[in-house]
Amino acid sequence: MSLPSWKAAEPDVDGTITDGSCYERAVEAELARVLQGCTNAAAEYSAAAGTLWHRIGSALQGGKRARPRLVKLGYDAFSPPDNHPPSESPGDGDRVVLLGCAFELLHTSLLMHDDVIDRDFTRRGRPTLSALYRNEAVAAGRSLPEAEHTGHSAAIISGDMLLATAISMAVRAGRSLAQAPALETFFQLAIHQAGAGELEDLLYSLGRSPATVHQVLRMEELKTASYSFRFPLQAGALLAGATVAEAESLAGVGGQLGLAYQLIDDVLGTFGDPVRTGKSVDSDLREGKSTILTAMAAAQPAFRENLTRLRTQTPAVSSLRSVLEAADAESLARKLAQDLCDDALQSARQLELPSTVSDQLHAFATLILTRGA
Repeated sequence: MSLPSWKAAEPDVDGTITDGSCYERAVEAELARVLQGCTNAAAEYSAAAGTLWHRIGSALQGGKRARPRLVKLGYDAFSPPDNHPPSESPGDGDRVVLLGCAFELLHTSLLMHDDVIDRDFTRRGRPTLSALYRNEAVAAGRSLPEAEHTGHSAAIISGDMLLATAISMAVRAGRSLAQAPALETFFQLAIHQAGAGELEDLLYSLGRSPATVHQVLRMEELKTASYSFRFPLQAGALLAGATVAEAESLAGVGGQLGLAYQLIDDVLGTFGDPVRTGKSVDSDLREGKSTILTAMAAAQPAFRENLTRLRTQTPAVSSLRSVLEAADAESLARKLAQDLCDDALQSARQLELPSTVSDQLHAFATLILTRGA
């Protein structure tokens, strides 16, 4: 669920967009302050909890902070033009920074839980927090199953702690504002929809037949597009004083971009370069994941037969990939992602957004479609 490197500026020569903006520095400063505060407070009543928070802080380092940027983008779409940028040391009054941090902590919380669901101990080529606790349990003489249980348990606890902190920050961001009830509702809905998407993803992997295109699109909208794209833009717009209808229109743009992102992620998960993506091109197929690729190939009898064999423990990954290639699933998925981005940008133009916001949405769409190229 990692988003592409994207910032509000012109692309560098390598295609990555960078900008050392005041807002991004403020987000980093606030995240560091909150995590240090949690670490210090936890250490007062539990040395183990203090260590856990320290490791959570390490897990947060190096993130692309795309979700806070989308909060700021939603805010900029409807904020008065004479608004001053946030300070580098934000307090409770800097609501945009607080809300951006809330979405970043929510994202990290969901990643912690996702690692447990997928039984992963590495992410982007690095050991996860769960791997650290697993390795310590192994070193203490525990069996591998016991050690893995320890690691996954620590990840669940970490995700829960982060989730509570994220909710608290989201509430603080809207405190005393007329939009506060709507902000709280949408932040809660982001959590609920992400959970629903994860559940559907899990249940689809148990069936002998792949999910349909409609089912996959709905699942991926819930699991990724909503909390990563739709709701950050929507919440930022509400914070700037947009009406619920205005914020919902911008959220629709984010939902389309988010879905396009996930479709490309599906493609890279099967046909990408593992060196560049940091993920295996076999894991989605081996685990029986329902992706846009499997949904598009489901009409092929050979694909359904091989998927059934795979899900009854007979290895058939190479056969599945061959059928996906024969069905031209990659090209079809990329075309659908392109259409979603085109529709999103067309919708954005109809909103008559500030040119800087429109330009950033266009740059984001370009990055989504060229990931892994």
